[in-house]
Amino acid sequence: MTRIILFNKPFDVLSQFTDKGTEGTARRTLSEFIDVPGVYPAGRLDRDSEGLMVLTDNGKLQAKISNPKFRSPKTYLAQVEGTPTEDQLELLQAGVTLKDGPTRPAQVDQIDPPDLWPRDPPVRYRKTVPDAWLRLTITEGRNRQVRRMTAHVGLPCLRLVRWSVGEWTLDGIAPGDWRDA
Repeated sequence: MTRIILFNKPFDVLSQFTDKGTEGTARRTLSEFIDVPGVYPAGRLDRDSEGLMVLTDNGKLQAKISNPKFRSPKTYLAQVEGTPTEDQLELLQAGVTLKDGPTRPAQVDQIDPPDLWPRDPPVRYRKTVPDAWLRLTITEGRNRQVRRMTAHVGLPCLRLVRWSVGEWTLDGIAPGDWRDA
């Protein structure tokens, strides 16, 4: 039977079980939170991003979730610097051209600030610059894609939380906690 784990990855945690690249450093990894043999992350989530990671012991499912050809939707809540204009939202919805090529169109909405846990360390706020929240759904998973897309249209990302992957959501899972799907 396939095991699927839904994990709420905290900020500043690597999306891998070991950190061989910098032996002796204190970088946090998944092994601090998940002691389940035989499961592996289906995709990555940047160290400075938070939210849902799906782990499984099924290699085919892992590939299906992480490979862009399967177009598995991933929804993110992004706190951006600035107030989005209709033009900026339309650019994101149409897809933007980044250095590694055009992105697929994204579903994008400006939303009210979500009821999330406080981030540690807190996001840097500037009194003179407003911020806003976007909900973005993409079907790719390029390196730092959402951050690069929002920056490309003039809305630098301050905080990024992956809320869902396919049918699985973060709902009811506290940072650093996990549950079986």
